[in-house]
Amino acid sequence: AATASGALGALQASRARLVAPWCARLGLAPAARGAVPRRGYSSEVNEQDELRVRYLQEEDRGIVVLGINRAYAKNAISKNLIKMLSKAVDALKSDKKVRTIIVRSEVPGIFCAGADLKERVKMHPSEVGPFVSRVRAVVNDIANLPVPTIAAIDGLALGGGLELALACDIRVAASSAKMGLVETKLAIIPGAGGTQRLPRTVGMSLAKELIFSARVLDGQEAKAIGLISHVLEQNKEGDAAYKKALDLAREFLPQGPVAMRVAKLAINQGMEVDLVTGLAIEEACYTQTIPTKDRLEGLLAFKEKRPPRFKGE
Repeated sequence: AATASGALGALQASRARLVAPWCARLGLAPAARGAVPRRGYSSEVNEQDELRVRYLQEEDRGIVVLGINRAYAKNAISKNLIKMLSKAVDALKSDKKVRTIIVRSEVPGIFCAGADLKERVKMHPSEVGPFVSRVRAVVNDIANLPVPTIAAIDGLALGGGLELALACDIRVAASSAKMGLVETKLAIIPGAGGTQRLPRTVGMSLAKELIFSARVLDGQEAKAIGLISHVLEQNKEGDAAYKKALDLAREFLPQGPVAMRVAKLAINQGMEVDLVTGLAIEEACYTQTIPTKDRLEGLLAFKEKRPPRFKGE
């Protein structure tokens, strides 16, 4: 009995060491619908307007929209855009009031055409590697945001544009949208996570086929292989995917904020390990919700037959 007890204690200690770093990322100690601003499509945009960060208000408070706005360059990924994305993500990841983030385009018919090749061709070869590493780091930061993220693909999403979408938790697209990792056409490979996130999304064999062929899919084809979760017929405004993303974000808003963050962490980290370790991660993450005021509010609201009023505490 003493031996069994000692083994159990060792296992529990090992699990604690495994999950502590992940739970620490939440900033939690181990337990003891408003108007949407109008889109702009000017052919020339000030660099500061290439990424528009919008905090929705009223009933949609808690939803943040990141709108890429480089119409003259088909929203291609440039040094300035990466700088602005990095700044926005740094602010969002520590903002406890943010509940869901939508990544979209402010430009009709385009999500993101990938790398800004006009800028890239001017780079010295010694600059290319560090810049791609910077892009990869920012895309990783988006993937690691603690709240749900939704990519609204209302148009072309190629190369780095699709890699940006793959970093989001959920992808929705118009049937007319075009998506693909086309880097092999330029004698390079996806460099912002595409070789890793695409096979994790659609399976290894199909991901290889798509990358080897540089194939471009429409919304229906993307839905059929599981690359996106929802496909919609495009509307006259050209923002069908965005409207669906907004509907999803509104579904997420009433849920407990701490629970949402912990659920995302448990799923993301659990998918990278074996089942036993994944269950240990789930257990540790569940434990983080037990001492929260929101959990008690949820129980009280159920008892009183009213909607809960969660505060993220």
